[in-house]
Amino acid sequence: MAAPVRAETSTAETSAAEAPPATASAILAALEEDIVFGRLHPRERLIEEEVAARFGATRHAVRQIFTELERMRLIERIPHRGALVKAYSPAEVQQLYDLREMLETQAARLIPLPLSSAALPPLHALQQRHAAAVAAGDARAVFRADLAFHRAIYAHCGNVFLAETIEELGQRAQVIRYATLRSQASMERARDQHAAMLDALRQGTRDVLVALCAAHFRPAREAYLGQHPDLLR
Repeated sequence: MAAPVRAETSTAETSAAEAPPATASAILAALEEDIVFGRLHPRERLIEEEVAARFGATRHAVRQIFTELERMRLIERIPHRGALVKAYSPAEVQQLYDLREMLETQAARLIPLPLSSAALPPLHALQQRHAAAVAAGDARAVFRADLAFHRAIYAHCGNVFLAETIEELGQRAQVIRYATLRSQASMERARDQHAAMLDALRQGTRDVLVALCAAHFRPAREAYLGQHPDLLR
């Protein structure tokens, strides 16, 4: 039997009364995970006073954290409404994922194949870290390991600007990913795709690698739109 997915008991849900004041980086990570895992929903408002009380932080510190979340495209600040979790329209989701597919498949075409024997062990270690997190049902660890694995792959494309743009667009898409991060079946599918990507890098089967890169993130797009029919209006 698959292990249950664990994301609900993270530090993101620990109250200020139960823990000492958190650092800015810890607060940022907790709010990021709240959004990525769907504990904060698209268009939900983040209130400075509540966040400050929850983490034992000053409102000035919270405003700085909101600025960073806005830079990460996880929230947007709207005059007279405040800070809201970013919501994408269906057209925006399609455009974002079309662009991601274009760039990530191009990066896959640029990676020298087969990948060198020196480059493979670090990727294998990241793939194993992701697989272990999936086996444990630890969605938070899966999320972090997935980011690290893909960042490491595209670092081999030979174009630093392309790799940076891929990471930036992946950051924008984080608010769309949570449905697949809360599904054990989805995490297991991603685990299998990672193993297949590593095999393609090792064997030099570029067409397989390109196809895997194109298919890898499509389920998140469909799940997001399926779970938010209100965004169709």
